Amino acid sequence: MRFAIITKVVAALALLAGCATYDPAMLVNHGDLVAPYRLDSGDQLRMVVFGQDNLSNTYIVDQAGAISVPLIGNVSVRNRSTAEVANLVKAKLQKGFVRDPNVSIEVVRYRPFFAMGEVAAAGQYSFAPGMTVQSAIATAGGFTPRADKRFVKVSRRTGGEVETISLDMTDPIKPGDTLYVQERIF
Repeated sequence: MRFAIITKVVAALALLAGCATYDPAMLVNHGDLVAPYRLDSGDQLRMVVFGQDNLSNTYIVDQAGAISVPLIGNVSVRNRSTAEVANLVKAKLQKGFVRDPNVSIEVVRYRPFFAMGEVAAAGQYSFAPGMTVQSAIATAGGFTPRADKRFVKVSRRTGGEVETISLDMTDPIKPGDTLYVQERIF
């Protein structure tokens, strides 16, 4: 009887010891996770102008941050949401080209992010809105055994300049970010 109780206690302690190494991510409340996606170079958009098949097409945002739309020419889309771009295109089309256009724009393919350093599979990966450092690392196959899991260095283009910042696991990433997981010291 005592042996059965001792066995159950040892099994319970072993289960609890396994839980001690689990470090769940803290809850995050970042506005970036729920903010509308901002377009930039490399994004691929699908624009539908209802009833105007010749204007409905897939467009890639060029290095200048614009798309070239028939009839209205270049439309600057950098740092705008899809709803803002749809309203801009609608306003331009109403100026003598299409009466009461109904424009819909969606992102077909987001520009990628990059993962380097102590991740299982370094490389280029598709970005999804709301992505955090933790989900980006998981996309890259997770950490290697030598990885420093406390924070990640991120290189990000902001206002034409590249800056490097340290982010926690629950911080949001942005499209085009380069994540670098460093090797731990011990």
